[in-house]
Amino acid sequence: SLVAAVDRLKDTFCRQHALDLIFTEEGDSSLTADMYINMDKNVEELASLPSPIFQELFVKLNRMASLTADMFAGRERFATLLSMRLTETVILWLSEDQSFWDDIEEGPRPLGPMGLQQFYLDIKFVSCFAAQGRYLSRNLNRVLNEIINKAVQAFSSTGMDPDRVLPEDEWFIEVCHEAMERLSGKPKAIDGDRELNSPTASGSAQSISSVST
Repeated sequence: SLVAAVDRLKDTFCRQHALDLIFTEEGDSSLTADMYINMDKNVEELASLPSPIFQELFVKLNRMASLTADMFAGRERFATLLSMRLTETVILWLSEDQSFWDDIEEGPRPLGPMGLQQFYLDIKFVSCFAAQGRYLSRNLNRVLNEIINKAVQAFSSTGMDPDRVLPEDEWFIEVCHEAMERLSGKPKAIDGDRELNSPTASGSAQSISSVST
């Protein structure tokens, strides 16, 4: 049927774009546990920006939304579903990447405070931009929560308290919205509180706010 054909096309499209994001031309992964584990060796202060792969995902989704809005005028639902499918494909890949989680949970070097903060920021960033784009599906939200929980538990197993190293959720939300504005080329609002109090921000805050407690 036409519906099944369109679904297959969406799956193929999203899988290809996800692979382009996750792997370099040489076949190396752009999303590894070492990205986070090495931070505590190399970084003294959190950079206040999501990792490059998640910035690239956001930019790609923005570009895709603009293109589909032009190509499928009046079919905004299709564009939203495409964005949701691509985001889910990337996040499910991360969730199911056994070598990533083996390194995080049982690797020779533990996940440190900086690495946990960066990972939390990256996942919160996905939650924020998906909520803003109205494609934070129940399934995506569930997987994002599970991923955060796994990282927090791995950190806790080293004997450290995640609550002592993770800033308040409001800090993460503010950083995420600043990153979205910067990457989408939109000027920052004059009223700085507007972003934190927006329905989207508070909704996405609630989505992961309980996991680190």
